[in-house]
Amino acid sequence: MLRTVILSTETTHHLYYVWQLLERCTVEAVILETNYLSPKFNTNHRFENEREEYEKFQVLRNGPKKFEDLLPVHAFSSINDPACIQKIEELNPDIIIIFGTGKVCPYIISIPHKACLNLHGGAPEYYRGLDSHLWAIYHNDFENLVTTMHFVEPALDSGRIIFQEQLPLNKETTLMKLRIINTVACLRMSALALNSMDQNSFLPCRSQLRKGRYYSFMPSDLKEVCLKKFNHHIKNLK
Repeated sequence: MLRTVILSTETTHHLYYVWQLLERCTVEAVILETNYLSPKFNTNHRFENEREEYEKFQVLRNGPKKFEDLLPVHAFSSINDPACIQKIEELNPDIIIIFGTGKVCPYIISIPHKACLNLHGGAPEYYRGLDSHLWAIYHNDFENLVTTMHFVEPALDSGRIIFQEQLPLNKETTLMKLRIINTVACLRMSALALNSMDQNSFLPCRSQLRKGRYYSFMPSDLKEVCLKKFNHHIKNLK
């Protein structure tokens, strides 16, 4: 059986992801990165507060309260700390899945015996980096509201694409629900990848056709623009 380790952060949607993935696959441990990048400008928006309440009290209503309720957890300030790297080596993973941490150093990519995979909430051939879905909405690029699983390469979000899934939207979709919709897509791709690797030791993939533009944090005022554009798009869905 494959030994899988998840690298992530302590957020509600990542807790939901691990909880549900364990219903489908075996995971050895989770490593949490506790320090986050912090912008020098305001990025807060009310829809994010609503999102947190929705995920915590609706999506996780009957779920775990913390990662430790599910499996062994190891926390480090940075995913690239020497102590963190040592712990990953001790866990001796066949597969690493990265969901939401900062950029990992090249050595971590080399540790798993079979694959180091990343879940990117967006289309890396157009939007690399942070807030990819919001930047797609800002540019009225709703076709690229996708999520992607790709192999990890030293250059950020540049690896060969394994799976890519369009996020399903309907007239009931709100912006605060988009993150959990993305997480459900990540679950499907992760389970498919792990089962495929367990049975065949192979994942189909393709090279990226172009290098997407790198985006950083989206400021609060642009998030307000995104909210209006998203609501307008949803209203006009057939």
